[in-house]
Amino acid sequence: MAGNDLGGGAATRRGFLLASTALAFAGGAAGAAPIAVDAARIAVRPVPARHIALKPSIFSRAQDANRAYLVSLSPDRLLHNFHKGAGLPVKAPVYGGWEAQSIAGHTLGHWLTACSLQVAHTGDPVLRERLAYTVAELARVQAAHGDGYVGGTTRWGQDDPVGGKQVFEELRRGDIRSSRFSLNDGWVPVYTWHKVHAGLLDAHELAGTPGALDVAVGVAGYFAGVIDGLSDEQVQKILVTEHGGINEAYAQTYALTGDKRWLKVARRLRHKAVLDPIAAERDALAGLHANTQIPKVIGLARLHEVAGDDPGEAIAARFFHRAVTRDHSYVIGGNSDREHFGKPRQIARHMAETTCEACNSYNMLKLTRHLWSWKPDGALFDYYERAQLNHIMAHQRPGDGRFVYFMPMAAGGRRSYSTYEDSFWCCVGSGMESHAKHADSIWWTGGETLYLNLFIPSRLDLPDGDFAIDLDTAYPAGSKIALTIARAPHGEREIALRLPAWCANPQVRVNGRLLGAGGGDGYLRIRRRWGAGDRIELSLPAHLRAEPTPDDPNLTAFVSGPLVLAADVGLADRPFERAAPALRGEGPPAGLLRKLGRDEHTYVGRTVQGEPVVFTPFYAQYDNRTAVYLPTFTKARWAAEGKAFLAAEEARIDTVARTVDTVYLGEQQPEVDHRVAAANGEIIQLNGRSGRKLNPGGGWLEATLARRAGPLTLQLVYWGADVGQSARVLADGAPVGVFTTPAGKRDGFFAVDLPLPPGAAPARVRIEADGGKPVVVYELRVMAGGGASAA
Repeated sequence: MAGNDLGGGAATRRGFLLASTALAFAGGAAGAAPIAVDAARIAVRPVPARHIALKPSIFSRAQDANRAYLVSLSPDRLLHNFHKGAGLPVKAPVYGGWEAQSIAGHTLGHWLTACSLQVAHTGDPVLRERLAYTVAELARVQAAHGDGYVGGTTRWGQDDPVGGKQVFEELRRGDIRSSRFSLNDGWVPVYTWHKVHAGLLDAHELAGTPGALDVAVGVAGYFAGVIDGLSDEQVQKILVTEHGGINEAYAQTYALTGDKRWLKVARRLRHKAVLDPIAAERDALAGLHANTQIPKVIGLARLHEVAGDDPGEAIAARFFHRAVTRDHSYVIGGNSDREHFGKPRQIARHMAETTCEACNSYNMLKLTRHLWSWKPDGALFDYYERAQLNHIMAHQRPGDGRFVYFMPMAAGGRRSYSTYEDSFWCCVGSGMESHAKHADSIWWTGGETLYLNLFIPSRLDLPDGDFAIDLDTAYPAGSKIALTIARAPHGEREIALRLPAWCANPQVRVNGRLLGAGGGDGYLRIRRRWGAGDRIELSLPAHLRAEPTPDDPNLTAFVSGPLVLAADVGLADRPFERAAPALRGEGPPAGLLRKLGRDEHTYVGRTVQGEPVVFTPFYAQYDNRTAVYLPTFTKARWAAEGKAFLAAEEARIDTVARTVDTVYLGEQQPEVDHRVAAANGEIIQLNGRSGRKLNPGGGWLEATLARRAGPLTLQLVYWGADVGQSARVLADGAPVGVFTTPAGKRDGFFAVDLPLPPGAAPARVRIEADGGKPVVVYELRVMAGGGASAA
């Protein structure tokens, strides 16, 4: 990772001058100040990160690695499509990966927010200067367009950002062609628009970047103008496509300007098909793309804060959080398989390499902060801590600052890391933000109470003679936390310490004196006249506990204190070609492991084959293959089911070895990766999965699938109750067979096998509905050798 020049100083100065031109269509944002619209509904607020200095720890190490990555990125390369689309000279080549695709520009928005968080925390002069330069360039882009537009998106298969703007202009005219991830042949353009809008707001609010609010209000005005002339039905059609937290961005624009126009726009951008059932406290999430929904709910939470006139917004936010954390989450706090929610409390059948998208946890932590600020509840930060320690800290490798998209829960799973210049997935963007904000949720204030929520080594230094406190700990590796008062305000004050629910016997001492237990809200509140030198000692002894999946009590994860443990099953750069580890024994599952050595969170167990397996904290196993959930057997159950388990593992190993390529239809990234195209059909969500429906009389689907030498089988996966389907299947234009499903209905997914010609080059597979009824396909696979009928 090498640093990059900002660009010419003259260009920077010109950019600042041009920023004022944004006011022509921004509605006069200059001089706007935040309005106190949310004071009645927010009871507690985080201590600003500028008052907190991180001490050496896993958190400061992660932030340092992240800061190095932020500095390594070139603003001019991130701005490439923005300059090009505005007819301005480009200053540097575009990055690769997603930035070279239709979603280009979203990384700039994430980067703006991440840099703003870093500046808000440390005042970082290098990133402050780069923010100023980038915002000035965006003002130049906006001035060149002359109507508020600032974008870098393109259409599918194109590299001309002019096409990206044409998408929005078509929407303005009422020409709307939307599916879940494509809007008028653009890859989620409103999602990317939201990232830029939000990044500009953060550059203004967190970093005080000159001109950022002016550009943001111009951005808000442009998209508002796009939808102003549309009917509510047309707006809802736009919202079918993933659009991020666009409603939150408008709610925040209202909060920062006081202009009620933006509040009205935010309310128009409520996706009713998803949010109305949530507001009615109905879990209809199965089959939905998870991270598409979470930002919409965050938007409702912010609308509740800034307006407060619709109680359904708060109800929806609370219900959604409860449903996701209780019924859709894995032990590390993450959720989703292949980016989608499954049926409530059914995760045992979703142990895969593609579980727990990082963006989901990033957004769930944002939502948690909103809910906690309304009413402090220790259980909310118990969840926050779990997801932060076990997912977010796992998703960045601190040695090089690279990020992981999915966090595998499959036995033998390994983490796949981003590259510095050729990935730019959404989880790279949210990763930049996640690891710039480790200081922002440690301490909170409300009334006369100072709350401690996270045990991250740091120094708190509040202004105006208020508290200065040193927090020293080896947590989560150790159980002792020490707070030393360096300065205290006059009079009595209350400090509230979160006592995690996982700790059976927390102990708190003030100046050596043992205090009583905490209250029912998960906090021990200590009110007294504090003085310099006072010391609070908190002990949170860890114990091992087992957490089975809700749908299979014999599939178990192990947790030590706040840390999820995982079995080390080998190095990530070596193949996993053996049975998943399973444990056998009598009594409670936690008794299947025993402490190993002096480390507080290291255990050992013995597999059913008699081999020892070591368990250590999951988050830190950056370069290992791991097993988080393990099957557990009693002696009697092993006698009855052991042979079947081993046979199933052998079949799994064989299937993995023979799988050449797979595309999960109806899911965003697999379809992008396989260049899926379709007509006269739709993406459907049935039977707990996404798929593609092709209508009779012209419905078709194409996908590009990898091949190799030797006999190959093409498998088309269908739901067993979808009987009597018929479709022609071609590869590179040549027929390979007919996809037909049996007449008898069955429960479950099955596969139809067709021969696929071998070859070194990928095959373009085409499916054409040729019967009298729709054809629904959920998955396409290329398998080496013979196929199998069950899926």
